[in-house]
Amino acid sequence: MIKRLFFFIPFLMSACVNIPENVSPVTGFDIDRYLGTWYEIARLDHSFERGLESVTADYSYRDDGGIKVVNRGFDPAKNKWKETIGKAYFVDDSNLGRLKVSFWGPFYGAYNIINLDKDNYSYSLVCGPSKSYLWILAREPHMEDSLKSELIKKAKVLGFETDKMIYVKH
Repeated sequence: MIKRLFFFIPFLMSACVNIPENVSPVTGFDIDRYLGTWYEIARLDHSFERGLESVTADYSYRDDGGIKVVNRGFDPAKNKWKETIGKAYFVDDSNLGRLKVSFWGPFYGAYNIINLDKDNYSYSLVCGPSKSYLWILAREPHMEDSLKSELIKKAKVLGFETDKMIYVKH
């Protein structure tokens, strides 16, 4: 039984860094331009951010060449800030917007940048390993409704359940 478990662990861990079917990461990605603070504009609901407002993600270099990830949000029910620090590394070529991120030990999840303002790096559309995870991020805490609608429309065409998006209060 234990031998079988050790056989399946690498398979299970690699499945968490997949990219959903018919979704592609952006090409021509430049991590130096992506670093810094991003504001969460909208997301599909999930347990690790449930109820949080004023959510940000801050990306900077780590000493080992990876990316330090600091996710922060305010929990109004508890009247306190919640912060999680993780690390990210490229899955493939560093010119692809496809990373793996970990907030706990050796377990990684997918961070797939599937749409990006390549001129100004002012917004991005990010998904996880499945279509259950989707975020709209921006450099400012608010986004024009027309741009938000355009990104939601793109995500819907890809098969994300955009009618379940939560719009983050800042």
